[in-house]
Amino acid sequence: MSLSCIIIDDEPDAVDLLELLIKQSTEWQLKVKCYDALEALAFLKKNRVDFIFLDINMPQLTGMELAALLPSQTKIVFTTAYSEYAAESYSFQTIDYLLKPITLKRFLSSVQKIESYFLKREPATLANAESDGDYFFVKSGKAFRKISLKDILYFEGEKDYIRLVTAQEQLLIYRRLKDIEQQLLQPFVRVHNSYIINTEQLVKIEDNHIFIGEKRLPVSEKFRNSFMEIIKKRKF
Repeated sequence: MSLSCIIIDDEPDAVDLLELLIKQSTEWQLKVKCYDALEALAFLKKNRVDFIFLDINMPQLTGMELAALLPSQTKIVFTTAYSEYAAESYSFQTIDYLLKPITLKRFLSSVQKIESYFLKREPATLANAESDGDYFFVKSGKAFRKISLKDILYFEGEKDYIRLVTAQEQLLIYRRLKDIEQQLLQPFVRVHNSYIINTEQLVKIEDNHIFIGEKRLPVSEKFRNSFMEIIKKRKF
């Protein structure tokens, strides 16, 4: 099965062993080897992989601390010499928990588990109807918050984060606005490099601005035509 992954581990010998096991036992594509959490964060901001191999005991940021910063849908295979973190690891999207030293037998068992997971997994979008319901989950700390699509006013891009805004609250999501846009369907529309809005929450349009509740947001020239085409379909 063709899958893409990365290794995040500060121990070169552990990285080399895992790389060898991957090459000998799978058809997976190892995209990159990262020797610290910050290097991994920089890579994952710009690249997508199916899952990551993540060590727990690392300097600067531990594997658990890094996992808490990653997008909530990131699939993880933890690789560690410490069994005591096993229960905590499953607060994330953990597929498996490999104890070091990793043997060939245990790795092959993990391969079966990982590939079985992805064979059963069905693609989903944020805007799927009854299959996912009219909601999705946002990771907030170690918890997953259930958010109804109809309650979202807009998404605002802020550097490495997205601010999800409802009438009641604002949540930060560690993802890019472009990634969110690819998962959303109408009534969500991109109106600016920094904004995706829910048109069902739209109150009025005035000049190059829109109003959602009391919030005034810009409509950029780049997205104006496509946005107005959608509005014209509802125009008397």
